Amino acid sequence: MHNNVHKKGTRAWSVPHWLHAGLSSRGDARVIDLLDQQRALRRGPKIVAIGGGTGLSILLAGLRRYSGNLTAIVTVADDGGSSGRLRRELGILPPGDFRQCIAALADVEPLMARLLQYRFHTGSGLQGHNLGNLLLAAMADITGSFELGLRELSRVLAVQGQIVPSTLDDVVLVAELRDQSYLHGESSMHHDHASGDVCVDGRAPIARVFLKPAQARAYPEAVQALLDADIVVIGPGSLYTSVLPNLLVHDIARAVAASAAYRVFVCNVATEPGETDQYSAEDFLVAVERHVDAQLFDVVITNTRLDASRPPYWRSDVVAAEWHARHDAEVLTADVVDQNNAVRHDPHKLAHMIIQAWTRQCRGGRRLRRAERTPHGAEPTRVRPGSTGTAGAQAAVSRRWTRWLSPLTVGRRLLGEWGLRW
Repeated sequence: MHNNVHKKGTRAWSVPHWLHAGLSSRGDARVIDLLDQQRALRRGPKIVAIGGGTGLSILLAGLRRYSGNLTAIVTVADDGGSSGRLRRELGILPPGDFRQCIAALADVEPLMARLLQYRFHTGSGLQGHNLGNLLLAAMADITGSFELGLRELSRVLAVQGQIVPSTLDDVVLVAELRDQSYLHGESSMHHDHASGDVCVDGRAPIARVFLKPAQARAYPEAVQALLDADIVVIGPGSLYTSVLPNLLVHDIARAVAASAAYRVFVCNVATEPGETDQYSAEDFLVAVERHVDAQLFDVVITNTRLDASRPPYWRSDVVAAEWHARHDAEVLTADVVDQNNAVRHDPHKLAHMIIQAWTRQCRGGRRLRRAERTPHGAEPTRVRPGSTGTAGAQAAVSRRWTRWLSPLTVGRRLLGEWGLRW
């Protein structure tokens, strides 16, 4: 084969002779490799990642190596720090989690990514603010809306994929504790490891969280992406303050339930004080299913490496991959932690695990329909001595959600209200 012909799977494509000759004459064959890589990424699976905070940006940093068809659905419940100040003062969505996604997916020099994440430590009015947050706020003002500003800043920074909010509504996250008291606002629910601003010592554990208003409207493009997806990934991230606020937008959860995508839940590698103290992997999954009243997932990914280095300031425990009951999701365990940071996933290990699991569910490159996957009456798969996980890859939803089982039904029902076609 001539060196200007490249193969992807069984399909071949050719770099034009005039371009190949020009590049070769300059000794710049790397550009051809980049073109090949970009073409492969454009043909990658449609992946939707749901979450917020550092967990979502870590996931996206790994997944971008496998596909250019990425959508990040981001929580809008943040009300602390720089994001909270801008939200209150300017009336915009909290920009912090969106900024982290932009930094993870932007096709820019590393120095530019660092600049987006830069936080001012001094200066009247500037102290505590993040430069990327200010850029998003400025772009929202220039374009007239946060969502348009987010889209334009993503375009300027050559973001690979799209970043969308779960809702445009001004929502407040509320937690009910087990002693029947309440906490209002995301920033009041967990301990800040670096500053220690919120003290959770002696406080009752979180029983449940909910949104005000309860009937927040889903962002249409987020629903569309979920219905079109090949893979939907939920987590990792702060369970009650980053992951669940997205699923508490009812049409987001319904779209996940109706999607024909391979649906993955990534369990955290470490607990968080005030949120998930003493949680096992099973506790994370059960908490999600209890909040949405459905079993959404085809597979759950948990970490097995327990000896990674732990930051000295982090008050947390390693999450044990323990399972005591049957679930309708297959349980996969692997080393997916950052070996230098026991409270963070390794982006490349995690992304590889997700893509590998999805690939196993395909035959001949074709994504399986849900009815073709492993029936959920299959025998449990042994995960570790004394614990099991069910090898059922077809998720079942609760009886009160039966009407949402058909992607066609949910598509017409949800998108018809916004005048979109599916």
